[in-house]
Amino acid sequence: MGTAVAAGSVLGSAPASAQDVEEASPARPDRARARVKRVYDDKAAEAGGTWNAHISVADGVAVDQGSDEVVEAYSVNKVAVAVTVLDKIDRGLLTLTEQVEVPADIVIKDGDGIIALDGAYPSVFTVGHILALFLTVSDDTCVRLVGLVCPPAEINETLKAKGFPKTQVIPVANPKRYFLGKTTARETHDLLQSLVKGTLLSQASTDYLLGLLRSQVAFTDGIRRVMSSADRARVATKAGWLNDGRNEAGVMFDNAGKPVLTYALFARGLPEHAADFGGTHPFVGARSEMGPKFLRAVDKISGDTSARTLRAQAYQPSNGG
Repeated sequence: MGTAVAAGSVLGSAPASAQDVEEASPARPDRARARVKRVYDDKAAEAGGTWNAHISVADGVAVDQGSDEVVEAYSVNKVAVAVTVLDKIDRGLLTLTEQVEVPADIVIKDGDGIIALDGAYPSVFTVGHILALFLTVSDDTCVRLVGLVCPPAEINETLKAKGFPKTQVIPVANPKRYFLGKTTARETHDLLQSLVKGTLLSQASTDYLLGLLRSQVAFTDGIRRVMSSADRARVATKAGWLNDGRNEAGVMFDNAGKPVLTYALFARGLPEHAADFGGTHPFVGARSEMGPKFLRAVDKISGDTSARTLRAQAYQPSNGG
């Protein structure tokens, strides 16, 4: 009898499984939000640790977990910092082509990025070069280079003026240097929403910033890890990591190029994994499982029709020549 009951339970689970497969790409925003929440809850619980998150789908909240708690942003705040630089460009006080000197003693030799690898300093970069390295390979020396053209006091005042008082860098004794500071999941989410809605920067600066975050060379170890190149191009993302924190925030676009899902994911804890900054960290693994499921959950949902269409540039590798 016990065997029969167990067999019946297995057989009875088939319709539920089929329903779950069907709902992987629901056709209604409320069901898409429910699907995203289930995925987030499952994967965050499996990873463990402490999560602060805010996720919206089609302008409706799907996940709100500790979203107003101030947390360490790490390199996720490079997006907010880049916004202040581009705002300065929008105001005619700076240009992407303006040159910045890169002395050898400004290079951070043990951080992320590529500047420390080429051994060719002193040199000269443009502001555009700096922002591209800042947001794609997350070059740490670029934190210092940005401070030369937009000091931390100016960064913080600009972010406050734009409505993000909790998203702030931390100045140090040198008035042109800073640590990347803190934010909240809600403010990071809202900053990204303002960006894609076109209310944060000019059209040119918005397209420039999102183009960097959506590029194939941008961060691929988390949300975008197990996506095709076409799917990766539908996601603008920025990650940050230090100590026991592993963070990522970004925007997913529908097939027409409209923003449809915005996420801000901050996770910390798991001290036994603090030295693992690779793809095997449980937080990073959880995000890599969330990403494709989030994207499939919104495949049948139209994005914000009031936002500009932002189609990704077609990706075609080159073999030189």
